[in-house]
Amino acid sequence: MKNTELPAFRLTSDCIWNSFRSSGKKHLILTGARKSGKTTLLSELLSRIGSLAVPCPIPGITTWAEPGKAVYLKENTTGQTACIGLYDESLPGTKIQQPPLHSPNPLEIGFTNGDADPDNTAPPPAIGNKMRPCAEGFLTLGIPALGRCAESDSEFVSLDEIGYLESQYNNSDKPFTSNPRTCLKQEESQCTEIYREEIRKLMACKRLLAVVRKQSLPFLEELSHRGDVFLLDLDQPFGRLGCVIMASGVGRRFGGNKLMADFQGKPLLQYALEATEGIFARRIVVTRHQEAAAFVRLRGVEALLHDLPHRNDTVRLGLQAVSEDVEGCLFCPGDQPLLRQETVASLALNAVNGKDEIWRPVWEDREGAPVLFPKWSFPKLLTLPEGCGGSFLIKKYPGRIRRVPVRDKFELQDIDSRQDLEFLEKG
Repeated sequence: MKNTELPAFRLTSDCIWNSFRSSGKKHLILTGARKSGKTTLLSELLSRIGSLAVPCPIPGITTWAEPGKAVYLKENTTGQTACIGLYDESLPGTKIQQPPLHSPNPLEIGFTNGDADPDNTAPPPAIGNKMRPCAEGFLTLGIPALGRCAESDSEFVSLDEIGYLESQYNNSDKPFTSNPRTCLKQEESQCTEIYREEIRKLMACKRLLAVVRKQSLPFLEELSHRGDVFLLDLDQPFGRLGCVIMASGVGRRFGGNKLMADFQGKPLLQYALEATEGIFARRIVVTRHQEAAAFVRLRGVEALLHDLPHRNDTVRLGLQAVSEDVEGCLFCPGDQPLLRQETVASLALNAVNGKDEIWRPVWEDREGAPVLFPKWSFPKLLTLPEGCGGSFLIKKYPGRIRRVPVRDKFELQDIDSRQDLEFLEKG
């Protein structure tokens, strides 16, 4: 039986910010389909940074479109505005339809025909655009504004969005210059080439928070795949990851099957299901207990029932069940009731951006579970020594360990005894 759960966890700016900070990356780029919430999340992230002790307002650029007419660029700190694109019916692309009045992002609607078929019954339109770059707008405001952003005292700069116009390439063999005084004499595509170079220079000296149009264009691909970029695709934020919920403990110190013990009105195992819900492409509970297996199956989660004695058996059985379809795998204890779903999501986001690392949560200097292992580690996890779990690999590869801070130390607290359960309930 294959479990093909789709990501349903709704990302928050808090989760994204914690993930980005943990990643060690310099820049944060949001991408995704129209109406995926990119601009809203960027605004929330900027508000979060603005609430910190920063020396000055965050500079940046915002672009938007009047569908079928023009595209405009605004420098956020000065409010200056210029036209950087004009609608040209002769250009290849799809005919632009007027957007609905409630449309949250007319910029993207202005670029492609996203509303001609509200029922999504027609085949998708060809990629194209009918906006022609306006060289004067890039010259008089766009390029100088990027320069002022680079010279500002702010650590961060915001760009919303980098899209089709900025990605147009010069097909001419004529040389070009970055001197703004001569830019008016350049072709439109040469001005956008200069604009792209200014963005590259900006990324060398500042940290960028940006929305990037989701389209297969060379410059957009270049930005999204830089090694110093934390990329968040809101359409598939967690990639294809697996999750094994470890529920095979016999409960000797607890005095029985602790997984079904009541904790604040729900079985202990229920909390592991809730913390991992909606994030993983494959998820399975590995257990020795008939009652636990029946419990999770009733909730639509796959269970693997076994009678093998060791921890390495649980790891091997779970990983064998999910490893064919995934790029990484989280091993989550079934007895950690205060683990937050947002923490699990942050581990997953970082695993997508740091595919070769082992990710685990931390409170101050105390590391804990769950732990998310990358695909290169799967053969090693499948052949662990008898009685060993994932900690065997963690000790063997300390340089591969990366940490995501948790908000509360009790997130990392597991239940070994009834006293542990009572302590958490009172706390």
